Amino acid sequence: MLSDSKCNEFASFFSEKINNIRKAISTSPSYAEVRHIRPQYQKEDTMSAFEEIDSKILEEIVQHLKSSTCYLDTLPTYFFKRVLNCLEADLLEVVNASLLSGTFPNSKVVKPLLKKNNLDNTILSNYRPISNLPFIGKIIEKVVFNQLNKYLNSNGYLDNFQSGFRPHHSTETALIKIINDIRLNSESGKISVLVLLDLSAAFDTVDHNILLERLENLVGLSGMVIKWFRSYLEGRGYYVSIGEHKSKWTSMTCGVPQGSILAPLLFSLYMLPLSQIMRKNQIAYHSYADDTQIYLALSPNDYSPIDSLCQCIDE
Repeated sequence: MLSDSKCNEFASFFSEKINNIRKAISTSPSYAEVRHIRPQYQKEDTMSAFEEIDSKILEEIVQHLKSSTCYLDTLPTYFFKRVLNCLEADLLEVVNASLLSGTFPNSKVVKPLLKKNNLDNTILSNYRPISNLPFIGKIIEKVVFNQLNKYLNSNGYLDNFQSGFRPHHSTETALIKIINDIRLNSESGKISVLVLLDLSAAFDTVDHNILLERLENLVGLSGMVIKWFRSYLEGRGYYVSIGEHKSKWTSMTCGVPQGSILAPLLFSLYMLPLSQIMRKNQIAYHSYADDTQIYLALSPNDYSPIDSLCQCIDE
């Protein structure tokens, strides 16, 4: 029998799971240490302001977004799209005001989603929290995503060995790359060692301070852009909703919302130091979202690559 108390159970479970993981990561870098990450961008290649959009861009974004409605939406999304002509001027003003002022709406609804259909639906740990954001927030996110993604691609800041969340990339491209490399190693008479890494609650445990530092120091975001992302990340909260029932308000102190437009891209940027460490230690790798595959080529009686892997893990 569903009730508000069941929603509260989910909210408490999701929060406690994240808190327990963060407490267990005793070796994670402190805020002060992260400030000294060496910038990889050129000083002239920075993004300090968003561009205002016009009604044409707004219409394209609204019509291409999925018509899913959030509990916090005043109007159903399908109806919102139908009366867009009446709302367009005010909506355009709201979107551009967000871009120019560096502020973002901070409420969302979380829907528990069973990880696999064959799992026991009475066990809370079999669910993951999927964000259902207000439609206007999704529009603003899409505008920001388009401008940020264009900046990152034009400056080559995205990891070439990340197949998640990128056009023309998939699990298939990641698999082809890894299998091809391992076969080449085999043809050269070498043995391959493959290590598969999967981060638990990866999106939900992203440290906001560390992410903001990486946005500044690794890809050159500044000014109103970094202010906007600070507003996007900090001071947020959510309800857990099941049908007509909802939980009490729960604050978010970390994480990027699963199911949001920006979360995958932000997570990819959060993980950039991992690729730098891999390359520094000459470790072959490929990632798909939060799944990372590390593989080594060993010659007979030569185990030095394992030392490199150990050094990589230490870092």
